[in-house]
Parts: sequence; C-alpha cells; structure tokens
Amino acid sequence: MHMDSIKSIGGRTALFVLVGVALVGGSIGLFVVDVGSAPPEPVDSEETVSVGLTLADELRLEDAAPNASLPRVQVFYSQYPFPIGYYGIESFAAKQRQPYHKDQFGYPTAAYVTDYTGQSLELTDDGIPSTDGSPGWVPAEDAVYVAGSAARTPDGPALLPFSTRDAARSFAAEHGGRVIDWQTALDRPTESEPATALRERVETQRREANETVASRTRLRERPVSVVVGEDESTVNEAIESAPPNTTVLLPGGTYRGRVQIDRPVTLRGVDDSRIVGDGNGTVVVVRSPRAAVVDVNVSGVGNAVPGGAATDDHNHVNNPSHDSADTIGDEYWDEDIEETYAGGDTAIAVETARDALVSGVGIDTDAAGIILYESPGTVVRDVHVVGNESYRNGHMGLVAMRSPGVVEDSTFVGGLDGIYTHRSDGIVVRNNEIYDNRMGIHLMFTSGSVLRNNTVSGQEYTGIHVMTGPQRNAVVGNRITETVTALVVGGSESYIADNVILDNNLGFQIDVVGSIVEGNVFADNRAGAEARAQLPTNRVFDNDFVANEQHVRSANGRLRIWTYDGGGNYWEGATGRTDGTVIRRTYTPTDPVDGRLHRTDGTAALARAPALDALAGFQGSVPGMRADEVIDTAPLCEPVNEGWFERTGRTDTEPVCASGTRRSAGQ
Repeated sequence: MHMDSIKSIGGRTALFVLVGVALVGGSIGLFVVDVGSAPPEPVDSEETVSVGLTLADELRLEDAAPNASLPRVQVFYSQYPFPIGYYGIESFAAKQRQPYHKDQFGYPTAAYVTDYTGQSLELTDDGIPSTDGSPGWVPAEDAVYVAGSAARTPDGPALLPFSTRDAARSFAAEHGGRVIDWQTALDRPTESEPATALRERVETQRREANETVASRTRLRERPVSVVVGEDESTVNEAIESAPPNTTVLLPGGTYRGRVQIDRPVTLRGVDDSRIVGDGNGTVVVVRSPRAAVVDVNVSGVGNAVPGGAATDDHNHVNNPSHDSADTIGDEYWDEDIEETYAGGDTAIAVETARDALVSGVGIDTDAAGIILYESPGTVVRDVHVVGNESYRNGHMGLVAMRSPGVVEDSTFVGGLDGIYTHRSDGIVVRNNEIYDNRMGIHLMFTSGSVLRNNTVSGQEYTGIHVMTGPQRNAVVGNRITETVTALVVGGSESYIADNVILDNNLGFQIDVVGSIVEGNVFADNRAGAEARAQLPTNRVFDNDFVANEQHVRSANGRLRIWTYDGGGNYWEGATGRTDGTVIRRTYTPTDPVDGRLHRTDGTAALARAPALDALAGFQGSVPGMRADEVIDTAPLCEPVNEGWFERTGRTDTEPVCASGTRRSAGQ
C-alpha cells in the first residue's frame, strides 16, 4: 500500500490512496506473494526471532546440560520480514493453529528442522538432547520424526527430527518411540492453554494458596511455654528454652537487640511489643522451618542497601571482581543480582527456613523490610512496611529469593521495590497495597506466579514489572494508577485479566507473547497500551479502552489483530453500524484517523466516509497491509466492564447498542 499524500484543504484533511497488491486466492484467502521466488535458505538460529523457550530455561540448560541441542523449527513466512525460530516441533504446531496466525504472518514459504542424522546424539538424565557439534538443517517435509521417546525439552516431551529413516529408527530402538512424517507431527494434539484453562489454573492456585495460609496461620495457635520478663529475662534466652512447637510470648514494651529464632517456635507479641535493633545489621533472623514471628513491631535496622549500581539501569553490579556492567557476562549477571538483592540489612530475614509465618508485623526501615531466602512455603500476611522515601537510598519492602509462598493483605510504602521475587516459581501475591516505590511488584526469573487484586500506585518507574522471560504468570484484578508505566509483562503464555489501569503515562507495555489479555480497563492514560512484542501471538479481546490520550501505540512488529472468537475490544470513539454486539467497521487504534475518533470533533464523520470505510475493510482482510499496526476486526459496541463504568460515572461514553452478556470488573 502506498499513501501518496495527505493534504490539508481549508482546515480539513483529504486522503488520497493508491493500493497495489498481488492477490492469490480462493479458499486460502488473500495474501501478497512473489510467485517466481526460490525458497529461502536456512540461517543460523541466532538470526531468527526465537519462540518457545524462556531466558530462565536457557540459563538452566546452560548449567545442567552445556551441550544441549533442542529440536528447532525455523519458518519463513510470506508476510514477515525475518524468519521465526521455534524451540520444539510442538511449539510451531500449536502456534500455526491459532486464530489469525495466517492473517498476521502469511503462509510459510519454507520450513526447516534440526537434523540429528550423523550427530553423536545422547539424552541427559532429564531427557534433554545433547550433541557434541551443531546439527544442520533439513526441510521439514523431507524429515522424519521420532515421537513418544524419552527425549524432552524444558516444556515436556519432544519430537526429534532426522533426515533419514534409518537414523530415526536407530534412535527409537534405543530410546523408545515411533517414526512419523511431517504432516502427522503437525496433526498431533498439543498442550495449548485456552482462556478457560488459564482461568481454571488461577482458581486452582487460589485454592492452594488458601490451604497454605490456613496451615501457616495455625502456627499462631501454639500454646505459650515461655513469657519474656517472667520466665526468661531476654528474648533470645526465652527462645532457647522454649520447647518446639510452642509460643514465646512477648508482653507489651520495647526489647532491644538482635533476635535469632533457630527452632520451630512462634514469637508472638501483645500490647504493642517492639523489637528495636541497634541500627547495625538485621534485627530478627529466622533459621528454623515452621517458625513464626507475629504481632510485633520491628525497627532499628542497619542501613546497608543495594546502592545506586543496583537501582539505576538494572546494572546490578556489586561484585568487586567485576569492574562494570560491560565486563559482566550472562554467567555473572544472575549471581550478582542475587547477591545484591538478597544481601543488605533487613528487619526480618527468613533464611533456609521453609513453611514459616510472618504476620501482624509493623516495620520501619531505611533498608529492607523482609527478606526470604530459600524458604519456600513461607506466608507473609498483614504486615506494614514503611521504607526509605528515596528509593535510591532504600531497599525492598519484601524480597522472595527462591522462596515461593504467599504474600497477602499487606502494605508496602517507599523503598526500592515494594515486592521483589527472584526464582520463586508459583508465588502468590494478592490483596496488597503498594505505594511510592521504584517498582511496585518486580518479578525476575519467576514463572507460574499469581499477582491478584493488588493496589499499586505512585511508582517512579513501573507498577508491576514481570521480566527475564518467564512463563505462565497471571496478573489478575489489580488496580494500577499514577505511575510512569503501569504494567510491563515479558515472557510467554501468561494471563493478564480484569485489571484496572488508570491515569498512568503508559498503561500496559506488551512484551509478552503467546498470552491472553482480557477483561481489563485502560482509562485516562496518555497511552493505554503499547504493542512491543515482535511476534503477534497474543489474544487481546474483551478489554475496555476509554479516555486515553492514545488508546494504543505500536513500537515494533507487524500486523496485530486484537480480535478473538468473533469479538474484539470496546474502544471509546469506535463508530459504525452494529449487529447489537459488534461494530461492523474495522477499528485501528494506531491509525491516524481512528486514533482520534474519541478526542477530536469531526473525525467520526471522516471515519464514516465511504472510501475510508472500504479501505478499512480491505486492509483488514489482507495480511501484511498494516505493518506496525493494531487492528480490531470486530470492535464491541458496548463496554465489557459495565459495573466499572457505572461506578465511575462514565456511562455517557457508552454507544447505543443492544445489551449483551458482559462481565463486571472486580475493581
């Protein structure tokens, strides 16, 4: 498509459009092709955009299987500017079945797979394929595949491709499985999670978290065995004399000095009990499984914090053997982050003490509030942490380092990040209030988490930031306001639903791929969302965009279609004839005309011009014609979250439309 000119005539805009495409069609649809071109040759894997393996998985493989050689597919598409590299045959099979895959990528012009023929192929104890050298490539249709063997990728069972049937049979004889062809490989069932499965997984984790909380809360009910000031003169003496599975009672008053809990007892305060350190180091250290600290206030924490190198630009440099970020390789980066964020002073440290409880605690600190280190199953609830007003001079409200558990019903104010997690797969963070930090909730190398019903506001950089390529995180029902960027989610196969993202500079930076984004409200932001992921593999539907200066902007990538199962999103300003549920005119929030419909008088009339209406329909049907843009082919004529619109008095923004069945947002 060529836009020859946009001319201003008497204050009005006239668009002159010339369109030129080659149409090849019939049952396969319309797409741009070059009939005479030869199939492209395979390239090095580093020259593809990779799909199907997280950064965390890659780092784990480097440690556990240095010679790992996972099966790959590289595909050249008719409407995409660079080849896509898939880790695993199953990954490609699942992606190419998704709705609008062909619309956004076009048709494969060539596909190549890893060729294990002639390689010294072995399987690790975990089933990971390993070779001494680098396998070559073979056209996917010419290869044969071993299915059902002992081979695995980090995501599950793996199909292994070979260029000769003899090599495939030889591998199957040693490691099990059967030999199949390319079409059979594509037709095999794959584990692609629909929206219903993702919702069910969030509900399952909610129930499991409830059970964990109930189990840890019973630590409050241990019988009292020692009373400080009556049976023993100091807190530490009382802990040392207390039998396991009993309570050390701390009557009201101030108790000075550091405390160490090295046995499974509960330290419980009453009547405003306070533990005050001497301003040097950590105040309370827990080193026993199933220990608990409840109903006390803690202050007098030392002032050792990560410092500027960790807080600015994510350099995370604190190891004196490394001079600068430029000299740190990937093998040091994760180690440096862990040393930085798990170090420093804190009010309460839980160290290698699984299934602990920290509850009803108030903390005033210029360093960290709570650091959990290798303490899975720990529950932190009903705590109030007030940190340093300057995040550069502070530490985290809570650090969960290799410590999946539950953090709930708590408040974190000030400091570096309100809640920071590192390799804490499966952690649940819910019903917290987090204000005035660098970042509200910050996940690194953490997959399978649930961030639910948190209120996050006033962050210097990001409200919720999920980074370092994780998988299967759920960000559900949160309210994020008044921050620079409300939500950034990277990685893949995640679920972002029912959040209210209000009054931010940028609402949602979409780095994630292969994920579902549904039921969210984006309102009063300078930009509601920014599509940044290079691959358009997300399902974005049933969201409300209202009163944003710009509903969506696109940073890179090709055509993205934000419609799923016949319905798209509600866009304030979208106009056209309806069928009672959807508007019959394609809406493109990144288009210079559509993007102004909700904030400029007169653009609605221009948008209804017959020529532009026809062009919009034509562009929406031709893959590749909307590079770097977002299209909704079935915009909703009624908001999804009607309850939110009613509570906020915004019902005047709703178009007239027959009422449909819609969810009501929890915020």
